[in-house]
Amino acid sequence: METAERFSSAVLKRDLTALEDLFTEDIRLYSPVKFTPFEGKPMVVGLFGVLLRTFEDFRHVGRFKGAAETGSDGEEAPSAILLFRATVRGKHIHGIDLLQFDQTNRIKEFTVMVRPWSAVRALGDAVLAGLVADRLVPEPNGR
Repeated sequence: METAERFSSAVLKRDLTALEDLFTEDIRLYSPVKFTPFEGKPMVVGLFGVLLRTFEDFRHVGRFKGAAETGSDGEEAPSAILLFRATVRGKHIHGIDLLQFDQTNRIKEFTVMVRPWSAVRALGDAVLAGLVADRLVPEPNGR
């Protein structure tokens, strides 16, 4: 089973251990609600713990394979795009997960894009609350 399928299966089973095995140590996750990426396996696994609790009715509805540039040198890495649907706090989300793999077929870079804006805001608020509750980030404004 290829990495994208293993990822999808782990998410559907809410299996953090299986997800952790798919990530490189230096994974970067680009979120639709944060300018800088979440970096490193411990942080990204923690984020997925929050996401798996936050998403309701999560399902992948499509998949594409290909390659994507990895930097300014024009080099490409194998990648996959997984289309998903979910609900967060009553808001329906349409989104994609862009997974880029390293030479051992582990996920090195992960980009999430979601729509519509109301769902992005609901997702951002829910994830921030979960990250604060799990002590992965400090409370905003020092509260």
